[in-house]
Amino acid sequence: MTDKIVKTDAEWRAQLTREQYEVARKRGTERAFTGKYWNHAAEGTYRCVCCGAPLFASATKFDAGCGWPSFWAPAEPANVGTRPDHSHHMQRTEIVCSACDAHLGHVFDDGPAPTGERYCVNSASIEFEPKS
Repeated sequence: MTDKIVKTDAEWRAQLTREQYEVARKRGTERAFTGKYWNHAAEGTYRCVCCGAPLFASATKFDAGCGWPSFWAPAEPANVGTRPDHSHHMQRTEIVCSACDAHLGHVFDDGPAPTGERYCVNSASIEFEPKS
């Protein structure tokens, strides 16, 4: 994605629920096992809650036992960016929506084949589009 979606803080607050805003715009984290999609099993596409960009496909979702939706690869790699995260005295890799810079979660190297990656995503950062 080349054009960044930029909105004011007031515009994001008007568009999102309080939880979505805190997680996606303020880099928050929902509690494990509480999000809408942590144990969701329907077929379809998970999109960015802020801009609607397709991020993950249900075909790559797996139960990591961590309490958050986990995927072994993005559906559209260009739509998911990464950056270092040194918050909370940890060294992690944050994942963000490339289109609007929404905080999605973190990626770890303890996932299944074929990538060995676990994209650990907050339910509050995504919305689900069922397969038609």
